[in-house]
Amino acid sequence: MRRSSEQTKAVILAAARERFGAAGFQGATVRAIAASAGIDPSMVMRYFGSKDKLFAAAAEFDLRFPDLSAVDRSQVGKALVSHFLDRWENDEGLKVLLRSATTNDEAIGRMQQIFVGQLQPVVAKLVSDAAVVRAGLIATQILGLALCRYVLRLAPVVDMSRDDIVNRVGPTIQRYFEAPMSAPW
Repeated sequence: MRRSSEQTKAVILAAARERFGAAGFQGATVRAIAASAGIDPSMVMRYFGSKDKLFAAAAEFDLRFPDLSAVDRSQVGKALVSHFLDRWENDEGLKVLLRSATTNDEAIGRMQQIFVGQLQPVVAKLVSDAAVVRAGLIATQILGLALCRYVLRLAPVVDMSRDDIVNRVGPTIQRYFEAPMSAPW
């Protein structure tokens, strides 16, 4: 059965996400990705040019933020933590990107683009000052939580229930939304 070029690209991307997820950026090879996709490795290079470019294409993510303006203002931190837990738990690709960002400049760039391009506007809608700083601080908590829970799999964090994480990390995120920038945090 012949595939269209769009179908072939989709099959390659699906195989790449699976391989990057299982082996990380360094461990995933173009040959292994091509084998998973059932195509010749030259086709991967034809469509994507390099492993780095393939990874960047495979790392397109929409964090699908809910409309937080509809959330009780005192619960925004918990709502955001809950949302991120949903995203990390239901999108293996985000875990791949996080794993890869620990060793790969292309992945670092994608992670930065995602958080700057998607988180900052959400924060800016809810606060009138220092949205960039607040979004950066929120990202430190969210990415740290994800790294510890889903990549490093630290026992205390992995063993915590979702509710426990939301109730413990949510107030920290809330503080980043509410504390005056002049206050010592």
